[in-house]
Amino acid sequence: MKVTIKNRIKFNEYYQALLDRNPQYIGVFFVGVKTTSVFCIATCRARKPKKENVEFYSSFKEAMVNGFRPCKVCKPTENTNQAPSNVVLAIEMVKKNPKEKISDEILRRNGLNPYAIRRWFKKNYGMTFQAYQRMYRVNNAFKELKDGNSPTSTAFDSGYESLSGFGYTYKKLMGKSPINSNDRKVILINRLTSPLGPMFICATEKGICLLEFTDRKMLETEFRDLQKRLNAVILSGENGHIKQLKKELEEYFQGKRKDFDVSLDTPGTSFQKEVWEILREIPFGQTSTYQKQAIELQNENAVRAVARANGMNRVSIVIPCHRVIGKDGTLTGYGGGLPRKKWLLDFEKNLIR
Repeated sequence: MKVTIKNRIKFNEYYQALLDRNPQYIGVFFVGVKTTSVFCIATCRARKPKKENVEFYSSFKEAMVNGFRPCKVCKPTENTNQAPSNVVLAIEMVKKNPKEKISDEILRRNGLNPYAIRRWFKKNYGMTFQAYQRMYRVNNAFKELKDGNSPTSTAFDSGYESLSGFGYTYKKLMGKSPINSNDRKVILINRLTSPLGPMFICATEKGICLLEFTDRKMLETEFRDLQKRLNAVILSGENGHIKQLKKELEEYFQGKRKDFDVSLDTPGTSFQKEVWEILREIPFGQTSTYQKQAIELQNENAVRAVARANGMNRVSIVIPCHRVIGKDGTLTGYGGGLPRKKWLLDFEKNLIR
């Protein structure tokens, strides 16, 4: 599969940007180096290849499909999607002041460009910075209401100027009014970057309920299904389970961890849970098949049902459905895409060797 940049003018423009290490081209192109089989971003510090030895791609997935692996120097799949310093600062302001509205004026006083921050949030979170803030404030208010605080004191303590304004925003996000939300649960969602691209982490008070790549096609369906099964609403935030998984994933990608200890909260049918438990028993660096899983379930005719249950797994990597291949050794479907599946399998096998 070749989807390289063919236009000669654009090719020359990109190559010059590569030579200049121009940061404005980060994420605009990914360059595959044919002599080393790695791909990089524009600002890579590695020695620059000759023009005849490079191919340019519009996405890192295209580079991976064509056999290139991420450069260890510039880490293209991580640094392309990492929040820039101005966004990191804005997020820290929200976390440190969850009850205060961070207005455009406050951002400007701190040397931040509100437009640039809004644009990044819209592209990477699918929401505005103000919507992100509202989620944090309502999540904080939800915790206080659970602890027995009155809606009135919670409203004004959360920075709302009126009880009606707080009630409207709360009901819009939570689906119920502050008074009638005691039976409502919250699923916290957070974002991280990985060597294979950005991912969303979701967690309840019990544990991790979702870990998916942000470009997964079925992601919206999974969000709706989770909210329905757990009688919960998804709000931006972070808890101990999310922090623990971020740490464990970092250790996994560094080759220091083979098994995950973080708690999980994975709603599903009893059959699905059995399949997911069998998935977790596949050793690091090894593979299995749907047929082998069916035999372990003592139902050799359940191969298709097992395959469907694998596809319904919402916690990738931790519940390692990437370790399941066809009985003829071919790669089978994977929600994050076959290039990522191949990368994960090769990564684990190389560490075992």
